[in-house]
Amino acid sequence: MVAQLQTPTINLTHSLPHTVEGLVQVFTGPHRCFFTSVMAGALRIAGQGSPVLAVQFLKGGINQGHQHPVRLGQNLDWVRCDLPRCIDKADLDEIEMRSVKQLWEYVQNTVRQGRYALVILDELSLAVNLGLIPEAEVLALIDSKPQDLDIILTGPSMPAAFLDVADQVTEIRHTLAQ
Repeated sequence: MVAQLQTPTINLTHSLPHTVEGLVQVFTGPHRCFFTSVMAGALRIAGQGSPVLAVQFLKGGINQGHQHPVRLGQNLDWVRCDLPRCIDKADLDEIEMRSVKQLWEYVQNTVRQGRYALVILDELSLAVNLGLIPEAEVLALIDSKPQDLDIILTGPSMPAAFLDVADQVTEIRHTLAQ
């Protein structure tokens, strides 16, 4: 005798009790010691299959730029300005300014397209404080981001407006041993 299997019909008219919303996280402090932790988390998320974009605004990378991302695994893209040096002051030449502007435009378009689950904007506070990226544009980007996107902002001297819109702020500081 052959048994017949019947697939039960499930009525899924109910919805989940909540939706997962992306967070805006800030990592700040006077020292440059938090990027490693942020990247470790990014690698974990990428390793679980979620696409991650890490952007460093002030680090140069020879022939890198947003057109040539470094791929770490299959889910983590890492981009920098297309510059041969690191930016450490606001006095940039026209080519350097254009590179920063192109990277910022790429970030804005990419975030709005929703291609990534996590976007890390490393050194963003420095780029804003140097006058290279307008604070108002960053706030507009955060306000218009896809609902499920996580954004991490890093850098010292984080503008107060970014701290105000953040869901989580992590301040890294050195403590003296007693």
